[in-house]
Amino acid sequence: DKGIKYFTEEVNDGESKVVPGDKAFFLYDTVGFPIDLTELMAEEAGMTVDMKGFEEEMEGQKERSRLARLAAKGLSGDRLELIAEQTSWLADEGIAVTDESYKYKWDVKVDATVKAVFTSGGFLSDGDSAKEGDSVGLVLDKSSFYAEAGGQDADLGTISFEGGELIVNDVQVYGGYILHSGVVSQGSISVGTDVQCQVDYDRRRDVAPNHSMTHVLNAALRGVLGDGVDQRGSQCNDEKLRFDFSHKSAMTVDQLRDTEVYVRETIEKSLPVKAEVMALDDAKAIPGVRAMFGEVYPDPVRVVRVGDDCSVEFCGGTHISNTAEAEAFVLTEETAVAKGIRRISALTRGAAAKAVAEGTEFEGKTTSLESINPDETPDLDKQAGALRKDLDAAELSAALKAELRARIEAVQKKGIEAKKRLLAGRVDKVLNTVTVDVEEALAAGKKTLVLNLDIGADSKASQKVIKAVQKIAPELAFMGISEEEVGSGGKILCFTIVPPSVQESGLKANEWLKDVLDSVGGRGGGKPGNAQGQAPNCSDVDAVIAKAESFVNDAIAVA
Repeated sequence: DKGIKYFTEEVNDGESKVVPGDKAFFLYDTVGFPIDLTELMAEEAGMTVDMKGFEEEMEGQKERSRLARLAAKGLSGDRLELIAEQTSWLADEGIAVTDESYKYKWDVKVDATVKAVFTSGGFLSDGDSAKEGDSVGLVLDKSSFYAEAGGQDADLGTISFEGGELIVNDVQVYGGYILHSGVVSQGSISVGTDVQCQVDYDRRRDVAPNHSMTHVLNAALRGVLGDGVDQRGSQCNDEKLRFDFSHKSAMTVDQLRDTEVYVRETIEKSLPVKAEVMALDDAKAIPGVRAMFGEVYPDPVRVVRVGDDCSVEFCGGTHISNTAEAEAFVLTEETAVAKGIRRISALTRGAAAKAVAEGTEFEGKTTSLESINPDETPDLDKQAGALRKDLDAAELSAALKAELRARIEAVQKKGIEAKKRLLAGRVDKVLNTVTVDVEEALAAGKKTLVLNLDIGADSKASQKVIKAVQKIAPELAFMGISEEEVGSGGKILCFTIVPPSVQESGLKANEWLKDVLDSVGGRGGGKPGNAQGQAPNCSDVDAVIAKAESFVNDAIAVA
């Protein structure tokens, strides 16, 4: 609803023919509106979506997320990038590209030498040093750091040297030169300094299973959805994995569950994960091999195989050695990112175990909710609504979440139906009471009557009360006041009718209602003959009734 409202009010102005990329991204990122729906609505409105602008916004968000993750871990520094002119300068200086053969090794400390120091102002000259607090990028002769590539985030860690250390917060490769960016935490560093690379392997142990499981997930999706599925992108870091793939429609709950089970069973099978480098033509000839659509691969190429026949893909990333190292897997979300492109988000290891525990907890809460007798629990629908809200905000299996959401909605429906039955019974009792009170007012010769009723905040019930009053006493001015929940201090309903004969005495329904509701911060509307409104909070109904009667006394002479 929010997405449709935003599109109607902010995007479709009747003149523009293109939905700007930033507005399409706002719908996707802030409102939670799938991009394929934005494209569909745009098409119906005779518009197109600036998908290039949308993708640029997506990339910007990825960068903001990366920086936010670094900031949360106490890491910071300028974002440094090398352009072609700078890599050419390195080559002209006779500096060889970085030896990255150590990046696939684990738990090693690699000794290296600084070949160039890059800053936001360019390369430092020989003899110049970067000092404590400076943001710099180091080009080394060799490195054990994995540079961001293939959808996998870069390694983090430190580069230490005599008397100092660089906190590495980004690693990128430009024309074969690996740039280790970060902040000098202590000491000073210059060209020629001997250093030691220390990758944060604990963090990499959270990244690697996420990458390996994207391969297994790719295989799972082909098994569940068919061979028409092709990878369209991925992102793996130490928190989660994201996998984009071609598919025309949203996955069903059963398909989500089957995909999740496939990956979990692959983890339980403890399949070996092996990598080998081979000639590109030989690699392409491997039965069932998968490659990223549109990607250009080197020759020779690295091939990663999971088990004997689970998955074979071209990949230059770091991986676990056995699927059991992923420990657990939870598919948390499946959504659209573009027309015909879906995105899955998932967790492994400790994060997945936490999501499983969260799911178990919500299953228990849902089962407990289902055991409640709706006829004995007036607020069951509100309890169900609160649980549904908590469930939507929780991180757990998407298939399980959909199942629990349906169960909770069923309970909520039963609660609403029970409340209607209860209210119907209360209304019948109220009508009987109203009849007696009105007859007594007539017998006493009164022209007005204010009653505290028990009909909740049901406007339909208020109409029944009005009809009953008008049938018995058509010349009586009447106001009914009812709490949504008696004694709760919450919402109240106020409604009134004033016949023409009483209006001539100076009492108007709309003025009467406004005076009463203004006293408790409410609002409403109507005409001199009838009016209705509500107040969100009311802690003293008796005071409201007194206010209503006081207004009547001032407006007309009460018999």
